[in-house]
Amino acid sequence: MSDDYDLDAGPDPAAFAASDPEPARENGAVVHAVGVGPGNPEFLTPRGERAIREVDVVVGFETVVDFVADHTDADLLTCGYRNEEETLAAFAERVAAGERGTAVLMGDPNHSGYQFLGKVERAVKVPVRVIPGISSLQVAASRARTPMEDTEFVTLHKSGDLASDLARLREAVGERHLLVLPRPFDLMPGDVAADLLDAGAAPDLRALVLERLTHDDEEITRTTLGDLAEHAGEETPFSDLSVLAVRRA
Repeated sequence: MSDDYDLDAGPDPAAFAASDPEPARENGAVVHAVGVGPGNPEFLTPRGERAIREVDVVVGFETVVDFVADHTDADLLTCGYRNEEETLAAFAERVAAGERGTAVLMGDPNHSGYQFLGKVERAVKVPVRVIPGISSLQVAASRARTPMEDTEFVTLHKSGDLASDLARLREAVGERHLLVLPRPFDLMPGDVAADLLDAGAAPDLRALVLERLTHDDEEITRTTLGDLAEHAGEETPFSDLSVLAVRRA
């Protein structure tokens, strides 16, 4: 696998993953990319569970694989950012040798997983099919009562230049609900709130920070954009497993 990209200069592996629709269904080897949900096993879909259970090898970030380890007897290949490339290369070799493989991603790959999805696709030489999962974004929309059709969703939980993503939030704030996946730890909820205020957003807009959704220690902070901005900076009180919801005026 060649991984010669710069996330600030491109090409972004997310763009590679989104460059074409999935190929037409065909017989033969397929790798699945499964969204495992927000971490609570009750939110793992039956189709996703089967794709994890009925394979020879599963690959993903260690924190994600840990959530599904009890659902499979497959060999588990775990990685972090530093050894992504070599781990995916090992996964690709096993798929090329005829083994069945599944990549696992947190939540729903369609919400914030396209960078890893693109890396998986570049590594393997067979079609990759996405099995969507339940995302913390969907749970947050339910808790905040922000219908998706009236909401601007932006993920900041990715590497690279986020200028266009922040611009979308500034343009939509007050007119549409906002659902934001923050980026640990430089663009947390307080930082996003401060940026929106700088863009002219009303400080009395209602905001919710929803942490560790679906887990036993789930917590929701109900506040305003102005009060939330007081937490801008490195000393954030919020978990990196957070979703920010800002209700429209």
